Amino acid sequence: MIDSAAGALSRRIMGVETEYGISCTTADGGRIIPDELARQMFRPVVEEHSSSNIFTPSAARLYLDVGSHPEWATAECRSITQLLNHERSGDRVIDDLALRVESELGTGARVYVFKNNVDSIGNSYGCHENYLVRRELSLKKLGLALVPFLITRQLIAGAGKIYRPFPGSPSERYGTGFCVSQRADHVWEGVSSATTRSRPMINTRDEPHADSERFRRLHVIVGDSSMAEPTFALKIGSALLVLEMIEAGFPLPEIELANDAAAIRDIARDHRGRTELPLAGGDTVTALDLQDRYCSAAEKWLGVREPADGSTPPEELTRIVGLWRRMITALDTGDFSAVDTEIDWVIKRKLITRYQDRLGSGLEHPKLGQIDLAYHDIRPGRGLYYALMDRGMIARWTTDDAITAAMDTPPQDTRAALRGRFLDHARAVGAPVTVDWMRLRVNRPEPQVVQLGDPFASEDARVDDLIAYMDAHAAEYGPTS
Repeated sequence: MIDSAAGALSRRIMGVETEYGISCTTADGGRIIPDELARQMFRPVVEEHSSSNIFTPSAARLYLDVGSHPEWATAECRSITQLLNHERSGDRVIDDLALRVESELGTGARVYVFKNNVDSIGNSYGCHENYLVRRELSLKKLGLALVPFLITRQLIAGAGKIYRPFPGSPSERYGTGFCVSQRADHVWEGVSSATTRSRPMINTRDEPHADSERFRRLHVIVGDSSMAEPTFALKIGSALLVLEMIEAGFPLPEIELANDAAAIRDIARDHRGRTELPLAGGDTVTALDLQDRYCSAAEKWLGVREPADGSTPPEELTRIVGLWRRMITALDTGDFSAVDTEIDWVIKRKLITRYQDRLGSGLEHPKLGQIDLAYHDIRPGRGLYYALMDRGMIARWTTDDAITAAMDTPPQDTRAALRGRFLDHARAVGAPVTVDWMRLRVNRPEPQVVQLGDPFASEDARVDDLIAYMDAHAAEYGPTS
């Protein structure tokens, strides 16, 4: 039965957390180890805030994660393009930190920041998606319904990479080749409350960052970081639509795979989606067929879906499903020309194949590894992704102006607007404050705390009172710099 409240289901809060890889070469050809480089990058943050874990003027979270990975967690967003703009603004903020270190080190130093998901020795770092769902939904059941889609989503939205096996790795049996996904070899089960020990595709730890009686947070940790803007839109948009259909009871493939981890690894090495996936009941289905079924369902869903104000516009979702269908067709026919400026792994494989032909070599050639990595360099004017985009070889979804605006301006239709306003005022009067996703606290002279349990609320009289409290005590905070 289809939920009659389908319109309410499209009212969604989303966010993305991106971890970055970093490296540095000095003028004399030396290197700075990642731990020291990370400390240097975050030194101005710590000097200003006495912490390497802060909320920025755009209401995003910037922090230094385990393993010396800078991380950017977007503010709460309502639509896909809004989320894209705020995710891309994180690239700019992180690169600004890298540029400052280069300036300090002097001429010839190079700091590299890579938006990818695996380093040269096989360690993986993530790109996590967050979707707000209703509390009454069972997160485990929801997760199990999503897993077959997520396992096969890499075909339409993977980042791609040259895979070289590490001795003892579960994927050693595959040998060197091109994978459509960077994260596929680094997840171990479908649904779990763990994050690093077993690294599931969906994390079920109950941490909603909202009113826990009303909301849950669906935490997806299987996806690749996206460089191409259309790839990001398709990755998020397809997941959003499948989630909506599950919540609404809209007809979807009822699939239980026999082995989630084995399936995702096999699919990563099949550029046509022909991999036969064993089902729990004994039959098989191909990865391409599964994605085709989800795409067909999404095409029908768009015909009955009732959009909510502030959510992703129907015409944008139509554009996403159109790209999804073109990618399905490309996988089916083997002709990727209709998507080779929009999907990361297709763009990258085309580029690597061209260089392979020039070099007359296999994928083991070190030049090809350099190209693979350089694609993920986030520095405009240096990174290979930006060079291709400047030549019209990678399509856009948003604009530079929209990304620039998102660096300092929170989404104005979510709780982020309140956090951003509070932080702006605290900086203006020099008030000592503490902020997290749900709480705003003025620390002096007497602690004043407001808890924001509704992530959709962009106005709140209690926040007005906090700001008035800061104004009333501004003289006690001292001059601001």
